[in-house]
This record gives sequence, C-alpha cells and structure tokens, in this order.
Amino acid sequence: MTDGKSGDVVNIAARRPIRVLLLDDREENLILRSAILRQNGYEVVTSSSIEEAQQRLPQIDIAVLDYHLGAGKFGTDVAESLRRERPQVPIIILSATLERRFGGIADMHLLKGYSSVDDLLAALRHFEAKRRGKPVVIDARDFYYSRISMAMGDDAVLEILDAEGNWQFVNDYFAGLFDKKRQWFTGRNMFETFPELGEDWREIVRTVAETRETYIDRSFRGIPNLPRKNPRYIWNVLAFPLKLHDDRNGVALSARIIEKKTL
Repeated sequence: MTDGKSGDVVNIAARRPIRVLLLDDREENLILRSAILRQNGYEVVTSSSIEEAQQRLPQIDIAVLDYHLGAGKFGTDVAESLRRERPQVPIIILSATLERRFGGIADMHLLKGYSSVDDLLAALRHFEAKRRGKPVVIDARDFYYSRISMAMGDDAVLEILDAEGNWQFVNDYFAGLFDKKRQWFTGRNMFETFPELGEDWREIVRTVAETRETYIDRSFRGIPNLPRKNPRYIWNVLAFPLKLHDDRNGVALSARIIEKKTL
C-alpha cells in the first residue's frame, strides 16, 4: 500500500522550482539573466563575488558561473568548492573564449557572445530533468556546429568524437572535403580512417576527453591529412571537451584553413 503522505512529499519536492545560482561580477548580466530565468520558472540566487557565492552553495540545485570575474578571480574557484561540498550539483561555466583550460570541473561550458539564452535554458532543462530522475537525451551536435561556425567563419570544419576517436558528428563542410555525406562518417573511427594521423593525435583526443582541457594546435600540422588534391590545405586546429548526447565525455575538433599551398 502506498503511503499517501510520502507520495505527497515526493510530489511537492518534484514541483519545487529549481534554484539556480548565478555568479557574475557585472550587475547588468545578473539582472538580465535572472529576469529571463525567473520568467521560465526558475528560482534564482545571484552573487557578484566569490565570497557571496560560497555562502549560497548549500541552497542551490544548479550553478551558472562566469569564468573571469576580474581582479584575478575566477568562477572555477567556486566550482571547486561546490564539487567538494556537493558533488551532485551540476555546474555550467560561461566563458568569453574557448582557449581557457578549465580542467575537469564543469559539467558544461557555454561560450559567451555565441551561446544564446536558449542554449542556457536548454542546458538547465537537461540538468533539471536529470536531477529529478527523468530520462533525457540531449543532442548537442547542432548546437556546437552552429556556434563554432559563427565563431570561426564559414570555412570552419567541425568534428565531434568520443574519447576513442569514433565520429559522432561532422558538419557539411568537413564531409564535402572528402566528397561524402555527413552520415558516412558517423560511427567510424577517425584513426582507422586516417591512420596517417598517428598516435599523437589519438593521445590528444583521449586527453582532452578525459581531463576536460582544451588543446590548440599551433604547429600547422593539420587534421586530418586531406586527399592529395591541389591546393593542399594547412589548418589551425582547436580541440575542446564536451558532453556527448549520451552523457559520455567527448571532444569537438574545429579547424580553419590558414594557408593554401600549391603542389
């Protein structure tokens, strides 16, 4: 027999608004984001300093932390405390650049200036459903494709892989370089398809996925080794971590042509 009172307690807890901590040193950002989140049914706790945010940690369900707070202070300081005290609480880091090396602290990174309010709300809904034990599938592939294309231009390649180098997604630009459809790549292994990449890139992909750190190739080696066509392309490559749609750790590789050489 079901205990009606216990059921009522569970239902009340399930209906309670999710409490989101917003940390940002700019008051205008706090006002705007908190207003939007409240309009969408969230309860918001705002903090403009690390010290204030630290005091709020016992009260929250999700943390949205600005990375750079000025004066040499960083939102990741709060994230580290939250991970120690309440490891189950999801953390979203907002950053102005993808070149930061965050380490394995945040559950999700959003790029300020390119990540819209809708992206933040989608991330919050994902974590909200997960917290309440509901099945949820988040397909972040199109999100990253569109954001990196905006950040790097129309000639940006985008590949999303798991830690072993199996393609989860490639964009049309990448597929077109090989005269194939995007779907041809899904599920195939990059290192088996392009063995000339060698063990160094295999290690880079695995390290970025496991440590959640960002890698930038400034040696102009390029990835991958494209078919021997004229002209050959030289790439600048960025590898950064992300959660795949099935919650495994993955890697996004974005690349842009910086030079064309005639053979």
